[in-house]
Amino acid sequence: MSVLPPTILREDRRAQLVDGEFLFTAEDFRTIAATLHATAGIALPESKATLVYSRLAKRLRALGLESFRQYCKLVTGAEGLDERQQMIVALTTNVTRFFREPHHFDHLKDKLLPPLLAGARRGGSVRIWSAACSNGQEPYSIALTVLSLMPDAADYDVKILATDIDTQMLAEARAGVYSGQVVAAVPADLRSRWFERDGEGFRIAEAVRRLVTFNELNLIGDWPMRRQFQAIFCRNVVIYFEEETQSKVFSRFLPLMSPEARLYIGHSERVCGPAAARLETDGVTTYRLRSVR
Repeated sequence: MSVLPPTILREDRRAQLVDGEFLFTAEDFRTIAATLHATAGIALPESKATLVYSRLAKRLRALGLESFRQYCKLVTGAEGLDERQQMIVALTTNVTRFFREPHHFDHLKDKLLPPLLAGARRGGSVRIWSAACSNGQEPYSIALTVLSLMPDAADYDVKILATDIDTQMLAEARAGVYSGQVVAAVPADLRSRWFERDGEGFRIAEAVRRLVTFNELNLIGDWPMRRQFQAIFCRNVVIYFEEETQSKVFSRFLPLMSPEARLYIGHSERVCGPAAARLETDGVTTYRLRSVR
């Protein structure tokens, strides 16, 4: 039986935004949307109300709550840090696959990596950042591209930083175990050399894992990195930000790009804000620092 007064229940039911077992009003939606935006920079239009309800209703059941009003009180309170993280996980979409948008990996292999890896053999360093790595398929694809050119890359100063806001995805990435269906997207020669059977799945080989470091990072939070990267992959994530936040993120990449660096973004994304004047295209959704003339 509900502990909410009947008059409140009647008023809330009339204001119900989405039909369902839990009370969910426009005010609840605005609170959740504002919390998600403040925490992760993600803009959530009211047209997503049904999606929000369906995904967060599972959290209400798990927590034993009776309404979204109670849930909003939890996630906005001082004790709500853990649940705010759970809310981000529930409301974000982790669509990824090995070698997604293959033109980026072709560009990396054919144009960017050869001189960089030659420099690494002479004592130089290579640094690549996967800025929204999900469950690891993007940074491991980068690592496999490196290894296709330099099989002993792990013996040199070649490092890939992989970051994401979702701690559950990072745990999967560190485990590095994927189903046969997922691994089927990897070219056969790389799959046979760099994956090992693990029960019914496949585990990424240790030589690949040695190239990649996984860390939690919020793109609208603090960035602890100080050294520059020769490649930054930030694909299919800023599309969830409003333009002002996109502009800020792109601008923050600039001082972290070495003179020869490339920025790879998603197929439906475009560089905006002040960064657009500092970058020039170098392929499909691929950018480099504009030449000083």
